[in-house]
Amino acid sequence: MFKKTIARALTIAGSDSGGGAGIQADLKTFAALGVFGVSAITALTAQNTQGVAGVHAVPADFVELQIAAVMSDLGADAAKTGMLANREIVLAVARAVERHRIERLVVDPVLLSKHGAPLLADDALGAYRTALLPRALIVTPNAPEAARLAGFDVADGQSQRRAAEAIARMGPRYVLVKGGHLPDSGHVTDCLFDSHTKTFREFVSPRNRSPHTHGTGCVLSAAITAFLALGREPAEAVERAIAFVNQAIQHSLAIGSGIGPVDPCWGVRPPIWPRAAVGNEGHDPKRRECS
Repeated sequence: MFKKTIARALTIAGSDSGGGAGIQADLKTFAALGVFGVSAITALTAQNTQGVAGVHAVPADFVELQIAAVMSDLGADAAKTGMLANREIVLAVARAVERHRIERLVVDPVLLSKHGAPLLADDALGAYRTALLPRALIVTPNAPEAARLAGFDVADGQSQRRAAEAIARMGPRYVLVKGGHLPDSGHVTDCLFDSHTKTFREFVSPRNRSPHTHGTGCVLSAAITAFLALGREPAEAVERAIAFVNQAIQHSLAIGSGIGPVDPCWGVRPPIWPRAAVGNEGHDPKRRECS
């Protein structure tokens, strides 16, 4: 029988009905990087480029069942978490990570949406610290998320490093505190701390001025996960993912009437298929159809 092997990555996250973040952004990123994506959905969100209209959490036992179904058959070379919604789901995911021996785990602590809507219940933060972070290889908070996890403000490079060290004491090997929310200096500095070697590595990128940045954190953590699944070492996976997401921001999409999404398909999207006109002119026989 014909059999083809491919790197596999699991995303455990919420669904974004607008397609720009969450499960949808993760699976697009995996595919763009040549990795087969599988998923366990933790929550449904009703959202678009203007904001989040509603959130419906999936029962925690069903989240565990999704992970078990995937891991018992397809498996995963690396995994990531995104929106986990509540304490019960955080604990369920932590149990599943341990049960299925998922070692290359990226935790993106999604606490707020791009528009400021809460995506994690207040009582779940303790479970994050004590149950999930100790099982993570890499944690990828932005400055507000790092501040909430560490318990103090993150407003500059010095506090960015302090927060990375504080979060690392909760158990993960690596902590990447992203710098996009820090004061504008014309550049963005993402700080990676290795808790084993006690060393820092900084990744400095020009600040992109695009207003369309929806899904940036999801695409970055998904790209790190994909590169881990492909066998890259953590620091290299982070470096390659940062370069990838910078391109995704540069190719961001001005769709919708709010904050548009970054484009993880920037490297594979055909540039020769412009949007066809739609109106009363009927079917265009010259238009290429996909089936």
